[in-house]
Amino acid sequence: QVQLVESGGGLVQPGGSLRLSCAASGVTFSFYSMGWYRQAPGKQRGMVATITSGGSTNYASPVKGRFTISRDNAENRVYLQMNSLKPEDTAVYYCAADRTVENFRYWGQGTQVTVSS
Repeated sequence: QVQLVESGGGLVQPGGSLRLSCAASGVTFSFYSMGWYRQAPGKQRGMVATITSGGSTNYASPVKGRFTISRDNAENRVYLQMNSLKPEDTAVYYCAADRTVENFRYWGQGTQVTVSS
């Protein structure tokens, strides 16, 4: 049974930073691609960043240069370091996992990130 549990969300001022963490269980983590997605109120969920089992990364244009995805295979965790946060980054952030980045089947419950002064 695959479980993904996100943590690290919260309220931060514009220009601030947050680090999201996702703990995975029930999978051979090192074989899995991982992703971060987000959904703002009234909008569809969209990709933020992905990382393959080999460590290749991909970012959505709005977060390039500000966000960094990384993974720790020893700890079965994937991280999203978010810097220079903007109000438009406000959303529920979800962790996702699967063998490929094309079709994530496993999702966490989400963690709220609010960027506001």
